[in-house]
Order: sequence, then C-alpha cells, then structure tokens
Amino acid sequence: MHGHHHHHHAPDDTLDGEGMRAVWISLGGLGVTAALQGLIVMLSGSVALLGDTVHNVTDALTAVPLGVAFWLGRRAATRAYTYGFGRAEDLAGIVVLAAIAASAVATGWLAVDRLLDPRTMTHLPWVFVAGLIGFAGNELVARYRIRVGRRIGSAALVADGLHARADGFTSLAVVLAAGGAWAGWGWADPVVGLAITAAIVFVLKDAAREVGHRLMDRVDPELVDQAERELRAVPGVRAVSGLRLRWIGHRLHAEAGIVVDSSLSLVAAHAIAADAGHRLSHHVPRLVGATVHADPDSARSGQNGTQTSSLYR
Repeated sequence: MHGHHHHHHAPDDTLDGEGMRAVWISLGGLGVTAALQGLIVMLSGSVALLGDTVHNVTDALTAVPLGVAFWLGRRAATRAYTYGFGRAEDLAGIVVLAAIAASAVATGWLAVDRLLDPRTMTHLPWVFVAGLIGFAGNELVARYRIRVGRRIGSAALVADGLHARADGFTSLAVVLAAGGAWAGWGWADPVVGLAITAAIVFVLKDAAREVGHRLMDRVDPELVDQAERELRAVPGVRAVSGLRLRWIGHRLHAEAGIVVDSSLSLVAAHAIAADAGHRLSHHVPRLVGATVHADPDSARSGQNGTQTSSLYR
C-alpha cells in the first residue's frame, strides 16, 4: 500500500555526546595511569609491569579510532552512503580487537624472553603500588566504558571496556609477581606474564563476540519482541507481517510490515503507519529510524480470515 519513514533525532545526539565523553575521559584516565607506571618500570625492570604499561598505552590509544568513528557517525547521510557513516564505529571495534590481540602477543613474547633470560626485579614496594594503581584505574575505566557502551548500544565501546578490564587483570597480576619476587621466587614474574597472556586471550574472545555479533547484524531477541508488541498495540494494526531490526554503529533502525483493514482509504492507512513508526521510535530503546509498510488484510486472507506470516519462530 505504501511505506512510512520516521526519524527520532534528539536522543541520537545525546548518545553521540555520551560516547565522545566516554572516549576522552577514559583516554585521560588511562594516560595518567600509564605514565605513572612507566616511571616505575624504568626503576624496577619488571616484565609484568612493563607488559601492564604497554597494555595501558594501547588501551588509551584505542580511544583515537573510537573518537574518529563517533565523529564520522555524526555526519549526515549522502547519496553514496544512504545509511550514514555509523558503520565506522563497527570498524573501530575491529581496531580494538587488533589492539587486544597485539597486547596478548607482546605480553607472551616478553614473558618467554624473561624466562630464557631471567632478571632481578627491584623496587618491589613501588612495583606493588603501581600494580594496585593500574588495577584500580583500569577497572574504573572498564566499568565506565562498558556501562556507557551498553546504554548507547555501542559494541565497539563495550569491547574497549573489556580491553581495559583485561589490562586491570594484568595490573593485578603485577601485584602477584611483586609478591613472588619478594618471596625469592625468580620465576614468578615471567610465569605471571604467561598467565596474563592467557587471561587476555579469554577477554579477546568476549570482545570478538561483541563485535562479531554487531557486524552480523545481531540484535537482542527481546528488542524484536518488544518492537512487535508495540506495533500490535497501535489502533488499526491487525497483525505484524514482518519486522527487521539492525544496528548501524550505536543507532538502531527498524523496517516493519503491518496488516490493516483493506477497506481503509490511503490516507487512513498512512495515518496508522505513521502512528506505528512514532510508537516504535518512542518506545524501543535507541531506535532512531523506522520504516513501516502497510498491507491490506485482503492480500493475506485465507479460508478462515486474515492470515499473517512471521519472519521469526
């Protein structure tokens, strides 16, 4: 019968602002943490602390592609990029995954090198304190990034939060390495470094799942259920014939088909489709655009009256 498209921009601007703020606040926090730890690395020669510092530096630097992605996502759609530039955020998620993988490789390499060429860790009290500082700083940043990322629907920001959490585990392991060195266990530092590598690999798996789901256009089935309930609640909607949701960056878009009375005029059917689009945009979290298509029920009627098809089982 026709299609209706509805945009809801105000919350989208707010989400962009939250994302940018999270990026720069976490960049500053991790930058300070890495700088303090770097000073102690030069004094102590700890491979575990060096690995932790490297992770913090790479974690802080991942704010750059994320910031660029959020900036690009604000650009208006063009005739070439009709859905806008929100996918840049998903590409930034791949950069984050690469940074986590690089951290794992670097930590493993340093740990093996230290096993083959043992060195004495000095300034143990400072190393211990640096590990605690690193853990606290990373965990605070991780919680902040993950919370904001989930609130605005940014898989890349959630992945970056998991990256910070991996570095927090690294910092906690530095504390264990310092304790082992204090007890005279020369093997503690490199062995802890290998344990850190394994922990980062597990975090990489979780982050890859977050980003992979987004790249494959996966959405939470509960969101689909909620959107379908909202459509069915619109007066004049007899059934929902189809519903698709997809993320583009941290923006959620919907395409829906509804079934209306075939005796309605074009104007009346358009009004119902418009109401459906407005209802979706105002009741489904982080949904910024909805395209609703109306079908007359006579096109889907069978022997026992109106029959509807569903895309989901």
